[in-house]
Amino acid sequence: MDSREIRIVGDRVIRPAHWWTPTVHALLRHLHEVGFDRVPLPLGLTDDHETLRWIPGDSGRAGWSRVVPEAGLRAFARLLRDYHEAVRGFVPPATASWALSYLQPDADPIVCHGDFGPWNVVWDDLTPVGLLDFDLAGPAARTYDVAYALEYVAPFRADAEAVCWLAHDAPPDRRRRIEVFAEEYGLTGTEGLVDAVIERQRLDAAHVAALAERGLEPQRGWVASGRLAELAGRVRWSEENGHLFR
Repeated sequence: MDSREIRIVGDRVIRPAHWWTPTVHALLRHLHEVGFDRVPLPLGLTDDHETLRWIPGDSGRAGWSRVVPEAGLRAFARLLRDYHEAVRGFVPPATASWALSYLQPDADPIVCHGDFGPWNVVWDDLTPVGLLDFDLAGPAARTYDVAYALEYVAPFRADAEAVCWLAHDAPPDRRRRIEVFAEEYGLTGTEGLVDAVIERQRLDAAHVAALAERGLEPQRGWVASGRLAELAGRVRWSEENGHLFR
């Protein structure tokens, strides 16, 4: 999970393995088997490291500028829709382990990506060609991923941060961007989405704390540096600025 421990050797990516990695490899193999090949192909697994096929393209910080134009935002939403459709038939192995414990929905759970942000997409211009980093995947309601994505692409951030850090050239029309994402994903409307994002923001702090307690990075460093207070501040900002979204 810590990018400093990731190596690219030729067409292979070597990453630290964790207790959830065998389950994630089963998930990735399923996705390839059903034709969703925009995810890394598992190539090997030891006690300490996993090896995956590298997907060429732009990712990381480059992703922010790709979701600013409406075409990129729509493509981002379609990628999530396509992933959710592809993962519907996945049956986790009996020994499945996940990074986190997730609140189970009453009906129709799927294995969500868990960290569906623009930085975890591989881009060719405004076209998503890959989806990376399934470390936080786990069974949950679809809105778990939808709300997380919307936090970052609406975005649920102040205008100054949207312009300075998230690649917007002007204050975003957050209401319109939520509508566009919902439409392209296939939702019938936007009712309840803002509240879902705020609830997902609250969960972020609990997730960071849980992973930090188990000694994982970067979460342990985040907690030590005061990140939990920052996450609480994001919730407060969203609650106080609901008029920007509804």
